[in-house]
Amino acid sequence: MASDLFSARLKRAQAATAEAGLDALLITPGPDLRYLTGYVAKPLERLTCLLLPAGADPVLIVPFLERAAAEAAGVGELGLAIADWQETDDPIALVRELLPADTRSYGLDDHMWAEKVLRLRAGLPGVEQALAGAVLRELRIRKTPEEVQALRDAGAAIDRVHARIGEWLRTGRTEREVGRDIGDAIVAEGHVRADFIIVGSGPNGASPHHDVSDRVIQPGDPVVVDIGGTTEAGYCSDETRTYAVGEPDVEFRRYYEVLLEAQIAGCEAVRPGIACQDIDRACRKVITDAGYGEYFIHRTGHGIGMEGHEHPYMVEGNTEALEPGMAFSVEPGIYLPGRHGARIEDIVVCTEDGGERVNLTPRELIVLPA
Repeated sequence: MASDLFSARLKRAQAATAEAGLDALLITPGPDLRYLTGYVAKPLERLTCLLLPAGADPVLIVPFLERAAAEAAGVGELGLAIADWQETDDPIALVRELLPADTRSYGLDDHMWAEKVLRLRAGLPGVEQALAGAVLRELRIRKTPEEVQALRDAGAAIDRVHARIGEWLRTGRTEREVGRDIGDAIVAEGHVRADFIIVGSGPNGASPHHDVSDRVIQPGDPVVVDIGGTTEAGYCSDETRTYAVGEPDVEFRRYYEVLLEAQIAGCEAVRPGIACQDIDRACRKVITDAGYGEYFIHRTGHGIGMEGHEHPYMVEGNTEALEPGMAFSVEPGIYLPGRHGARIEDIVVCTEDGGERVNLTPRELIVLPA
């Protein structure tokens, strides 16, 4: 049952809080609150906050007008007490009242709004603040079999969108028009929302975090399409494929084959015990040896789960060893400023003896009719 899952997560978080030397965690709306309770709370100026003491019962503080939503989300089934506050109440005073009297330190979720951080600091003078992320990352970084299945489902949903790109991507259309169609398809194919849509045509493909623009797609354009969304289960998809609308130029063809070799090398390097930086190195070596090293300008990957970017990160200097259940992107790219670029991205889960790609659309260059 879902309530058993979240109850177990709350207990693990309490144990991890004590082990970290903190007296409590304070968690406001965002992925950490959803991970711990299943409650998808609205981030508002009004304080919603899970108080999770290391050695006492947790309490969910909510504005009175949000109490019904919290109850409908099943919070009560977790054995969580709900404490509400009225519009003229001081919610920080309620936090102070409900925290154990001997609280000397607490961890705040990494995405808490600064104004709430500062109000808590003022309202709890002498109580040390720390980041809760260092505690919760250890719970979230290794996905359970159920979470891996949720990532497979998200991967299959975004695969279905990429399989339809040929319906929309053609010369004479703007990136924005193509992106609008892709956004509709992301929802239609199994997400509750589209989180990002990159359609980088021609020179815009050389900007890794390009969005969409009014640039009209031209014959021969390479087009980087990087898209993702969040599913009903709360897990994210993220997949990049590069297309050509008509025949691209010779140099693009040449370095695309290098990129494909590099991305395959990165995926095949995944196994328990290997350092995160070694996934980056596996991709980067192929690209550098082919003479394109200066054009690979970002890390190879990021973790994924209830957030599109979370731990672990595949980047030089990260010596953390991969473990079964860790999920992350492998997405090398080559970008020639002012001309064009390419990226290939799959989400990979570290298994007991290797890695499993959850994105299964072809990685070879797809040339669409101009």
